[in-house]
Amino acid sequence: QVQLVESGGGLVQDGASLRLSCIASGRTDLIYAMGWFRQAPWKEREFVASITWAVGLPYYGDFVKGRFTLARDKAKNTMYLQMDSLKPEDTAVYSCAVSSSRWELSLSKTYDYWGQGTQVTVSS
Repeated sequence: QVQLVESGGGLVQDGASLRLSCIASGRTDLIYAMGWFRQAPWKEREFVASITWAVGLPYYGDFVKGRFTLARDKAKNTMYLQMDSLKPEDTAVYSCAVSSSRWELSLSKTYDYWGQGTQVTVSS
């Protein structure tokens, strides 16, 4: 089992920045990749970004368009999502997840463990 705890969400204005963190504990040896997904009210869960744990190779959802940067610190078992130029449409609950598989990392069904999520609200 891998436990995940997110932090860093909050209420910000249009154009502001936030940095989300996700700390993993437990069987961290099971981690092949970690990812972020988001879900806004009345919308389906959406892939934000993922990163392979060993190499640190990031991969982003199409909507990111250079605004977000994903990184990980293996020594701290922590993944960071730096979000810049936030827009009201970025408002959602952001959840981190762990995949033990190298299968398609943009799909939520690839991930085995999930955090509780952190709310990000961007006001116009």
